[in-house]
Parts: sequence; structure tokens; C-alpha cells
Amino acid sequence: METMNRRLAALRYGLIVSCQAADGDPFRDPASMARFALAAADSGAAGIRANAAADVAAIRSAVPIPILGLHKEMQADGRILITPRFENAADLVRAGADFVALDCTRRGQALGALERLRRVRAELGVPVVADIATIEEALAAVEAGADAVAGTMRGYTPETEDIRAFEPSFIRALVDRIPVPVIAEGMIHTPAQAAAALRAGAFAVVVGKAITAPGHIAARFSAAVNREARRLPERHIVGIDLGATQTKFGLVSSRSGLLDQGMAATPSGGRDVLLAHLGRVASECLGRAREAGLQPFFAGVATAGWVNPGDGSVVYATENMPGWTGAGIAAALHPRLGLPVAVENDANALAMAERWFGAGRDVDNFVCVTLGTGIGGGCYVNGSLHHGAHFFANAIGHVMIERDGLPCTCGLRGCLEPYANAAALLRYGSAGGYADAAALIRAASAGEEPARQAIREQARHLAAGLAPVVHLLDPERIILSGGLTQENPLLFRELESALAARVTVWPQRRLSLMPSPLGYHGGVLGAAACALEMFETV
Repeated sequence: METMNRRLAALRYGLIVSCQAADGDPFRDPASMARFALAAADSGAAGIRANAAADVAAIRSAVPIPILGLHKEMQADGRILITPRFENAADLVRAGADFVALDCTRRGQALGALERLRRVRAELGVPVVADIATIEEALAAVEAGADAVAGTMRGYTPETEDIRAFEPSFIRALVDRIPVPVIAEGMIHTPAQAAAALRAGAFAVVVGKAITAPGHIAARFSAAVNREARRLPERHIVGIDLGATQTKFGLVSSRSGLLDQGMAATPSGGRDVLLAHLGRVASECLGRAREAGLQPFFAGVATAGWVNPGDGSVVYATENMPGWTGAGIAAALHPRLGLPVAVENDANALAMAERWFGAGRDVDNFVCVTLGTGIGGGCYVNGSLHHGAHFFANAIGHVMIERDGLPCTCGLRGCLEPYANAAALLRYGSAGGYADAAALIRAASAGEEPARQAIREQARHLAAGLAPVVHLLDPERIILSGGLTQENPLLFRELESALAARVTVWPQRRLSLMPSPLGYHGGVLGAAACALEMFETV
């Protein structure tokens, strides 16, 4: 016990730097972790927290300061557990760890953590730090012999998932109840928070991502810069949303959104007719702006079809717009308007509108899904719209959910679109005889069971299509737009419930579902946003 206490004493009032990197991170190798640890030690760190024996061994060869070792391993329930087996602890100690961390939360205890804690202390002779989320878990760990407790898991368990920020008050409560050293860890992002932890009575402070995760650090700075950029000088943009039957257009302010709006029927007749139509609409919008004493800086066009935003051309379009494949929209409009012209797929443009003007302004990872006659999508990953190698990304409506299922307009079968679009909703509610989707949604809000059951069925299928998107991209938010989402709270409740049943580690994801606030002219805002994104963020 005296030796254990001496080891802990070396950490008193010190900074423990967590040197870890997730799989896929550019720094995910033991040599990089050792360099991080060396930099931390040279800067005054009292100790290092490290994951896995290979990293511990590399760090031990680089620095003399104490190492708190742990071993993260996926369990059968799809969630990580810290040091789930005694053999993990033994490997860490052989590699040079001075302490071992164990997950002693309620879940960890159910998986044998307290018995493992006793055995590690008895057989390996090293202090054990219990990672906990609540005072009750800390008390149980101390009773089992934990030499210290750390609030590592607070905010990351089902019981504490509503906690989103570091809580000095929790550290104080632990210190008042726990007779062993309390280590502050988790959600500590600034020096001020680290200092607050010591004032609350923490024995030592662990900081990880804020020091040793360059990607995380860069993302925080990038988000701050992007937010501020949107407050910079006001720009006015001509925005055009070209649909198969209607063309909406307007003048958009980068600060205050839609200033002026209009609508025109989209003519048929092929590429040349459509390009001439776009030219007339853009000129009308530009003329309106100048009459109001405003000079637009850019023009943006949102169109059906997949688009190469680099040259503003349509890579591929279905026969809903005959001859539109290959149309050089930017090249045709730029000489006529004398303005830089940005072009984007309409679903991607809606995601851009959410990023600049809507529900995506405060997050860097989100998915925007449009529900209507068809189903479209746009995905932001780490602050950038994802296009894919050939500009065909984000085709959420064509995620297959039923093998050899219903035919889709794309030519395949079993896609999400025919199971979750407006026609599908009416099909599910056919017993109610509703005139259209809006009538069905109103009936559901009034409590009519056939309508409510139809929305539940739609949500079930929608969850089947979105679950793989969530698993692939791990977004912070899903934003639903289009007519089927308006005044439809039941859809959001049922979709969240259905996703929770299909998505792994659902509580830890903290994924929020939100309706778009942009309304009928979201496509016009999206066209403007694609111009802002192309020309204002270079």
C-alpha cells in the first residue's frame, strides 16, 4: 500500500495528458503516441494516460513519468469497455504502466469490473483507477479497493447522457464523499476548466483531445472561423431553384436570407430551352435587385440531376428533364449575367442552405433528407459537403432496404424512395381515403388511427434507409425537410424510436432529429448558399 501511495503522490495537483487516437486517425500508431507523450512531459505533464500495451511500451521508452494504462475493447453489446479482462491489465503492467484504469460504471460492474479490480491489485501490485460516472459507482469501486476514482465516464453512460459539459460541482461532490483521490477527466477543453477542477478538490486533471487530437483541435478552430465568416460583409446573391415543373428564384442576403422571391413555370423542350429559361429568370432577378439599389456578387443554381460543382455542369440527369445531362449551366449564365455562377444538385443545395441559414449552422456533421415526391439527401462531413468521387454521393433515396422490392424511378428495386415518399405514405393510409399527404398528416395530428399508423409505417421504412447512413457517417444531426415533414411531430417521434432500435450505441451518439426551418423557398436559399460556399470560403 505504501508503494501504491507513493506512485499516486507523483500525480498530485498535476496534469495527466491522455495520448490516444482512434482507429483511422492519422496519428494512430505507438510511435506517434510516444512523441505526443514526450512533448507533454517536456511541457510539464505529471503523467500520461494511454490505451493498449503497444502504446504504453512505446511511451515508456520515451518518458520517465508515470503512465496510467488502459485497454479499450468492443463488447458483445456493441460498446467499448475499458480493460475488460485481467489479462489486459497484466499486459499493460508488463509494458510499463504504473497504474491501471478500469471501467467501474454500472455496466462495467455488471461485466465483472469490481472482481477484476481486486485481482489486479492483489496479483499485479499496481494502483487501480476506477473510471466512473456517478457517486454511487465511485463508492462501490472504493469499497472494492480502488486507489483513486476518475470521472471519465460522466456524460457517456445511459444514466448521465444528458450531461454535455464538464461539471466542477460533480468533482466537489465526489471529493466530499470519496476517501481516495479524485481525478478530474472528461469534457475538459480549456486551461480554465482544468484550474476549476483543482479548485473543486481534484487530486489531478486528465486532458486528452484538447491537447493530443490535432484533428479535433483543427475542427474546433475551423468551426469558429466558419461561424465568424458568415458574419462578415453582407453579400447579395441571385438564387434559382430549377425544378421539373416550377422554377423558384429570389434575391438572397448572406446575413438575413431571402429578400425577394418569384416563381415561373419550367418549360419543356430540352437543354437549350431550359438554359434560355434560366437566363431569363436570372436576368429578371438581377434586374429586380438593381431596381432595389442592390448589386449581387454571385448567382447560384440548384437543379435536379447530379452536378460537377467545379465547372457547373450536369453530370447526369434522368428523363424527367430530357437532354439535361451534360448541360453547362455556369458556362451559359456567366456571360449573360457578368457574375460568378455556382451550380449544385438540388438536394445538396438544401443541405448547404441548412448549413448557412438553417438547422445546420452549429454542427459540422449532419445529414439533410428531403421527403416529398422523391427522397433526396445531402451530407456534411467535418464541415464540408460530401460529393463523392464522381459527384453521385448522398443518394439516400436509393439506399436499398428491400431485396427485390418495389420498383424505383432509378430503375432498381427495393430502394428507400418508393417505401418512404409521399406516394408510399398515402398507400399506407389508403384505408382512410385521404386526398393527399397533407390531409393524411392533418388527420394524424387530429388522432385518426389509420393516418397515425401510416406515418409509423413510413417512419419504420425511413429508419431502415437512414440507419446505414448513421452507421457510415456518424452525424450529429438529421434534418428533415419537404412537405411530408411540416406540422408532423409524430414522424419525428416514430423515426427516432425506429432508429434507436436499429442503430448501435444509440445513447452515446446523441443524434438529434430536427425539422428544417427554411420552408417553401429552401431551394432558393440553397442555390445562394452554394454560391457563398464556392466563392466566399476559398
